[in-house]
Amino acid sequence: MSRGFVKEDDLEHAGTDLPERQISTHPNYVTPVGLKQLEDEASALDKTRADLVSQKDNEAAKQKLAVADRDLRYLSARLEQAILVEPAEQDKSTVLFGAKVQVKDEDGELLRFHLVGEDEADIAQQKVSYVSPIAKALIGRKVGHSVMWKRPAGAIELEIIEITY
Repeated sequence: MSRGFVKEDDLEHAGTDLPERQISTHPNYVTPVGLKQLEDEASALDKTRADLVSQKDNEAAKQKLAVADRDLRYLSARLEQAILVEPAEQDKSTVLFGAKVQVKDEDGELLRFHLVGEDEADIAQQKVSYVSPIAKALIGRKVGHSVMWKRPAGAIELEIIEITY
């Protein structure tokens, strides 16, 4: 594109006008681990931000600073809204927030899910958000109950085998 079609001011602000990260409308329930993760992430971003501020003449640093500022606003809001739930204080006989649930599917395969806050969810670690379809199917149930998990690949019946906190 010809430079005739680009305003100088636009180049100065390229990459610094970022959309805000969406904040969930659900209550921000967090486990102690989830709260620590949010605090650690905010602390690390504060340090990154301090380093970037000192490089204010560098255009790449300005872009990274804009990302850090946006992410810090998100984390600050999430920390301000955090509702700490101690899993150890939950009813051990019922699936509630913070529960680790072992289920058996129709083929006898065992699956494990840990119901956590939205920011802590990580399927690679079997941590699922309490607002996910699987968590919604499990919450309020007890060992021996069967639930229907409605997945995009098709519904599957699961039997709750174990609940731990």
